[in-house]
Amino acid sequence: MTAPVRGLRPAASIGRKRDGHELTREELAAFVGGYLDGSVSEGQMGAMLMAGVLRGFSEAEAFALTEILAQSGEQLDLSGLAGPTVDKHSTGGVADGTTLLVAPLLACCGATVVKLSGRGLGHTGGTLDKLEAIPGMNVALDHAEMLRVAGEVGCVVAGQTERLVPADRALYALRDVTGTVESPALIASSVMSKKLAAGAGTIVLDVKAGDGAFMAGEDEAGALAELCVSIGERAGRRCSALVTAMDEPLGHAVGGALEVAEVVELLSAPPSGRLAEVALALATEALVSARSMSPSEAHEALVGCWTSGDALDRLGHMIEEQGGDARVCADPRAVLPAAPVAREVPAPAGGAVTSAPARAIGEVAADLGSGRAHKGDRVDPAVGVEMRVEVGDVVAAGAAIAVVHARDEEAAERAASRLAHLVTLGEEAPVRRCPVRRHVRSGRAGNGPPSR
Repeated sequence: MTAPVRGLRPAASIGRKRDGHELTREELAAFVGGYLDGSVSEGQMGAMLMAGVLRGFSEAEAFALTEILAQSGEQLDLSGLAGPTVDKHSTGGVADGTTLLVAPLLACCGATVVKLSGRGLGHTGGTLDKLEAIPGMNVALDHAEMLRVAGEVGCVVAGQTERLVPADRALYALRDVTGTVESPALIASSVMSKKLAAGAGTIVLDVKAGDGAFMAGEDEAGALAELCVSIGERAGRRCSALVTAMDEPLGHAVGGALEVAEVVELLSAPPSGRLAEVALALATEALVSARSMSPSEAHEALVGCWTSGDALDRLGHMIEEQGGDARVCADPRAVLPAAPVAREVPAPAGGAVTSAPARAIGEVAADLGSGRAHKGDRVDPAVGVEMRVEVGDVVAAGAAIAVVHARDEEAAERAASRLAHLVTLGEEAPVRRCPVRRHVRSGRAGNGPPSR
């Protein structure tokens, strides 16, 4: 990591940022390095972060901070892997199993995916939690094992090691308790430092917007996407992003085992639905960037891998190489853990579904045990919610709008009651919108999904 600069006074730098001045890379390095070695106090680091949140960080400051964080620990060397290397990141959402679709799809099309994923917190689901619902699955791989699996399979999904970007973990923990999480520059530097340290030549971002996302507005999400893409480009990576909707759950399943089952069942049939649409859009974008394919060529190749069953086979191969029970790809409901209680939620009246709020539905599933309120909480992989409807569907009174999977009848009843009130019905079905709202590449944004 860049060594702290001697002679810089923390209080003076805090004052400069408070007054709206741009900090130099040396000042930022001094602050981050000093915080890690104890020469900058927690109070001083918190004051600097708050000054930056209130006054704003420039793009140059965001880029410098990203590099400083990325260089604070080990970095993966993917140069020995065949094919273009690809990484994909999502800013988090509900029923978002895109990683488990995108990784094997890209591997089938000649790319190598090394994906370092995280765990869920609050209403959002984590890819590692989903994978660990598979009996025997190991996501705690060291760097050598990650590279081995990636080389043999073409894709690997594992957890970030302690040696990768330690400064980001330290800063994020402080941001969480000082009310300084909501800064585009700090979010972008946190996301992109991990992507740069992970070593892939192509980075594709899925920036969520809506009720269940960290960024509620599409313009706000678009600005974050543009900043992340700019940072990636300045670091010499091929980087692009999609802004996608998270007003309702992306897929139908919310909860570890249920989401894995949904992914397997999706890959066992021709692609359909919002989850498949976003996954194909992300994978298409990755191939366009990594292999210089046209969007139509990339999309056609990916659909071919999907419908032939090759992507499902590749997912099973990855699971097997990471110690998991690959039979999950043949009969997921028989292999994955199941909750003892499954209760249907009937529609209280007939009508068109006008709202199915992602955040609240994610919170219902989390309260059943599928998520965690605090970082160390244990997740129950068997429980959760399966939605039977989405916005725009027309349902009859008494028809099932969801199924609750719970540990006991009391928990199932509470969740069912909440869901019955969350899904709103009206007389007229709203117009269905494409979940891909914006495409950001090379610093230029465009509305709508990538052309095919």
